[in-house]
Amino acid sequence: MSWQRYCSTSASTEVAGADFARVLQSGDIVLLVGSLGAGKTTFVKGVARGLGVRERVTSPTFTIVRQHECDNDLGIKTLHHADVFRVESLDEVFDLALGELVEESGVAFVEWGNLAVAVYGPDVVRVSFAVDDVDGRFLTVDGQLAERRSSPLDEWARA
Repeated sequence: MSWQRYCSTSASTEVAGADFARVLQSGDIVLLVGSLGAGKTTFVKGVARGLGVRERVTSPTFTIVRQHECDNDLGIKTLHHADVFRVESLDEVFDLALGELVEESGVAFVEWGNLAVAVYGPDVVRVSFAVDDVDGRFLTVDGQLAERRSSPLDEWARA
């Protein structure tokens, strides 16, 4: 089962991220899959806004993981934003300990998540980004964890 939403601009990709924040629960790991420039960081900026992050959100390419304090009514206190593009092995992804970090009222978003799926297993949400010929994006959400969130994802996809 999967859900899809089309975003014609980077602004609408950010709005899709903000709307996606309502799907999340503490402990979630979300793997972001897509080519360079597909909108992964833009989507996370929207999620951060939806979770009440007040600070600027940028790509964690060189720092690997950035943590942002959240202020929301969802019980999510920390957004962990990771980028594993420069990571050279699955051991390095495992050493990030994102699974443990989200246990403390957090959620984790992992850019280049296709490299991390072997570490986090099937109980994740995957958001895939595909760019079309006019620079819009198709966002497709799937994964075992997503299937347990079908009602809020139905709403997200209809927006």
